[in-house]
Amino acid sequence: MLILTCPCCGLEAAEIELAPGGEAHLRREGPGSSDAEFEAYLFNRHAAKGPVLERWRHAYGCGKWFLAARDSVTMEVYGTYSARAPEPPEEVLARIRARHPDWQVPA
Repeated sequence: MLILTCPCCGLEAAEIELAPGGEAHLRREGPGSSDAEFEAYLFNRHAAKGPVLERWRHAYGCGKWFLAARDSVTMEVYGTYSARAPEPPEEVLARIRARHPDWQVPA
């Protein structure tokens, strides 16, 4: 079972206490974007095997959103961090790159 530590309240939460929110760090497209850009924002996601960056909500806890880095194959959790962070913290990136040296943050 996936267990994540909520960085907002500090509690460890099992996946049944959490609500998934999809891929993290998406560049949102809005008014003024082309149809192709908006379509790509709506439908294109990285569905990679290995490290993924995701949004999660502590639904049966503090109710706040946060971000998590984990491995989609092994379920290893590299870390959790604030939903306000524009990119993963260096310590999370270091944990990912220790296991996957060639990994890059998805663009």
